[in-house]
Amino acid sequence: MRLKLNDNPMNFKGNVQTVDYFCDSLWLEDGLSKNTLSSYRRDLFMFSRWLEEVKNITDLLKVTNGDILGYLAYCFDCKKKSRTTARCLSVFKRFYQFLLREGKLRVDPSLNIEAPKISKSLPSILLEDEVSRLVEAPDTNTTIGLRDRAMLETLYGSGLRVSELVPLKMNQISLSDGIVRVMGKGAKERVLPLGEQTSDWITRYFQEGRPTILSGRLSDDVFVTNRGSSMSRQAFWNLIQKYVLVSGVRKKVSPHTLRHAFATHLLNHGADLRSVQLLLGHSDVSTTQIYTHVARERLKNLHQQHHPRG
Repeated sequence: MRLKLNDNPMNFKGNVQTVDYFCDSLWLEDGLSKNTLSSYRRDLFMFSRWLEEVKNITDLLKVTNGDILGYLAYCFDCKKKSRTTARCLSVFKRFYQFLLREGKLRVDPSLNIEAPKISKSLPSILLEDEVSRLVEAPDTNTTIGLRDRAMLETLYGSGLRVSELVPLKMNQISLSDGIVRVMGKGAKERVLPLGEQTSDWITRYFQEGRPTILSGRLSDDVFVTNRGSSMSRQAFWNLIQKYVLVSGVRKKVSPHTLRHAFATHLLNHGADLRSVQLLLGHSDVSTTQIYTHVARERLKNLHQQHHPRG
């Protein structure tokens, strides 16, 4: 039986207290972000709905090993990506290990269940000239264009996540020191260099763009909209799509694409992996290693194109 995935799982009333207790504890212990906790809640409530509708089980504490395997098989039948299924299992394991520690369970039903193998797909990367065309696409003769140019320069120049870029506050940027402080995943702060070009465009935006957009209103947001507040991630995604068309770049581009480009271009120019890991805020260097594969693929393609025996 296939559930309607567009139904809001948060409407399901069963197990709410248990899931909230789990998520509140994670927030206190690990400082996980609101987005991560929302994802955990959604995975657990979708599992809870499936249990009720398919297995007639209304209590997450009465789940067996076979029930979890059945749900993973259901996810496979629904053609969910292996990465999504692996994430769900990871959430379940953490959930039941937590309940075991709290003395609410005697046996962990997620024990000995292996996650599906995930193929490491290489992220889509923009070449350096493509990044230049995209970043230079905004019309900097307008105040909004100045803001957008400064945002794109900051995103690529410092390798920020979009969730770190759009809520930036004025006290997080120091133009005199050429740095930006951001709070990344897991409430981990990191200090990043802005770079000379990025600093120059932010300075110009502060002088010529931001005051006009605010029109006398007060705001501590760095990149403000006509409403005087920060824009949403979806609004910035739409801006990216607009400038992709203007630039003539014929690739799928999202805000995260510029973060990928930031890492890959650093490695292409000789940066060491550990430094890139710190700049990206990855807790595990294995997450950063995907970019070394991208850099190697780029070099192989260049060799094939330009070497007489390629």
